[in-house]
Amino acid sequence: MSLFDGGTCVTAILISIKPKYIEKILSGEKTYEYRRKMARKKPSIMIIYCTAPVSKVIAYTKIISQLSASPDALWNMTKSGAGISYDEYMRYFSNSKIAYAYEIGEVIKFNCPRELLDYGIDHAPQSFIYINTDHEICVPNCDRL
Repeated sequence: MSLFDGGTCVTAILISIKPKYIEKILSGEKTYEYRRKMARKKPSIMIIYCTAPVSKVIAYTKIISQLSASPDALWNMTKSGAGISYDEYMRYFSNSKIAYAYEIGEVIKFNCPRELLDYGIDHAPQSFIYINTDHEICVPNCDRL
């Protein structure tokens, strides 16, 4: 998998995810990443930051699709790849009229995780942050993709 489609620059986001959910993403149990907000610029790539205690950028994936619907409707569309219980899901989207999900493709785990500072970021984003894909900053140098 390449971060670039046909040699052109793509929109990438770096997203913060808790370790327990990353385990489920890496195992393939969780194929949807739920969010209360969706990026305005449609991203093609999701760079995954694992929150504390790991606190590293550990993987990336292509975003297959972005979905939005009422929480109940989105659950019905995505529950097979939710990786969380219905109760967890509903707690997360309590007080939300619209729920969002990124459908994620094959996840490529970095051989050597990176620091946020390697991306020019000094603290983990609450939700996501756009990443400049003009250089190879997206992929650690020790990985050959």
